[in-house]
Amino acid sequence: MSPAAAGPGNSLSVPVKDGIGRSNPILVQALGICSALAVTALVNPTLVMGAALIFVASLNGLMISLLRNAIPHRVRLIVQMLIISVLVILVHLYLRAYHFEMSETLGPYVGLIITNCIILGRSEGFALRNGPLASFLDGIGQAAGYALILLAIAVIREPLGSGTLCGLRVLPETFPAAMLLKAAPGAFITMGVVVWVVRAIWPEPQQTEHPESLH
Repeated sequence: MSPAAAGPGNSLSVPVKDGIGRSNPILVQALGICSALAVTALVNPTLVMGAALIFVASLNGLMISLLRNAIPHRVRLIVQMLIISVLVILVHLYLRAYHFEMSETLGPYVGLIITNCIILGRSEGFALRNGPLASFLDGIGQAAGYALILLAIAVIREPLGSGTLCGLRVLPETFPAAMLLKAAPGAFITMGVVVWVVRAIWPEPQQTEHPESLH
């Protein structure tokens, strides 16, 4: 099916599909793995972090795209960081006001969304070059793909490391907890296994020519 025949609905779904699949920030680009170490020991904080990232990434892409023709090139990074910071502050204030315990659990890691290279990278590489709706969907796709991998890691680490899932005990008290999985090295190991399994199931296509030769 040609792009023209695919219709506008399918073309708008491409950024979301790419973010979850072939352009997944963790599986393909190995970006933003600090959060994988920080919050994936338990499922609930992982879900909140994923939702916060989707909120920030999607609205940031939308706002940058709307302002892209008005932002001077020399100060574009400052403007992008300012918008990301405002959105992250809104998330932080919401959690402090309505979900204080979760805010305490996440600690400084919500604030570190500001420096997440995925969000700034999509602002610079996509939102400044595409329309508002496509940029909004791109933010959703990239953040959702990232959040799904974090969730997969948490679903493995929490039961094996703590015997619980979403705070509910799923393994008997006598089950020997894998303490390694509760620590940062366990997050690295789990992430490596998840990436290996996914790439084994859906291998990347091999390039037959050097990328620069295609231009």
